[in-house]
Amino acid sequence: MSAIPMDVQHVILAGLIASTCASLGTAVGSVGVFFIQTLSRRLEDGLLSLAAGIMLAATFFSLLLPAIEYGTEQYASEMAGALIAGAGVISGALLLFFIHQAVPHEHFVTGREGAEGKKLARIWLFVIAITLHNFPEGLAVGVGFAGGEITNGLSLAVGIGIQNIPEGLAVSVALMSVGYSRIQSAAIGVASGLVEPVGGLIGAIAVSSTASVMPWALAFSAGAMLFIISDEIIPETHQNGNQNVATFSLIIGFVAMMFLDIVLG
Repeated sequence: MSAIPMDVQHVILAGLIASTCASLGTAVGSVGVFFIQTLSRRLEDGLLSLAAGIMLAATFFSLLLPAIEYGTEQYASEMAGALIAGAGVISGALLLFFIHQAVPHEHFVTGREGAEGKKLARIWLFVIAITLHNFPEGLAVGVGFAGGEITNGLSLAVGIGIQNIPEGLAVSVALMSVGYSRIQSAAIGVASGLVEPVGGLIGAIAVSSTASVMPWALAFSAGAMLFIISDEIIPETHQNGNQNVATFSLIIGFVAMMFLDIVLG
């Protein structure tokens, strides 16, 4: 693993800047609502699945594999590295699960989830759902700079930034389709991406604090991302008869991110 030395301040700054740049993808996609009035359900499912494929590849190549390598290096055992990665993944997924159970939010297809009896305006339920989705992505970018791995962090930022574009567009168009104005839809979409730099800052601080945290933080972020892919995106894109489009869009996104990770690495 060829890391470029970076001090603590530089790791934190890099994580913050990279996650901020990744969030711009959401903004770019969201303002697309001024040029595109509607998205067919088929195209929307395809775009969201493409984003899921990018996230899935980023999870494996930029988070899980480095987590296993760091764990193996720290404990001089491949089994220890694998066990740490597995425990981190489960921890990240469980935290997202409990947050989803406790916080009321709404998906475009599957409807409301989380705690009942919370009388929030529907617009805020959408905002909460989008925020729950974007925070782990920013966290992943921040922890991607673990050990001063600039190329790993950059590939994550680029990949997540790209997948944020169709995601931001789909979210804004969906909001407009249920009665919100173009300005409202674009503004909510842009605002939803602002949580990513917060996640990036937290992730970068975590991995820069001590080397022993690195494999756990990387695997934790991977688990959170996997939960989002399986719990949110795949169910949303497989309920409208577009399973084949969704499946192959996910595969294309996975291959594109795999290629990007190799080229930038």
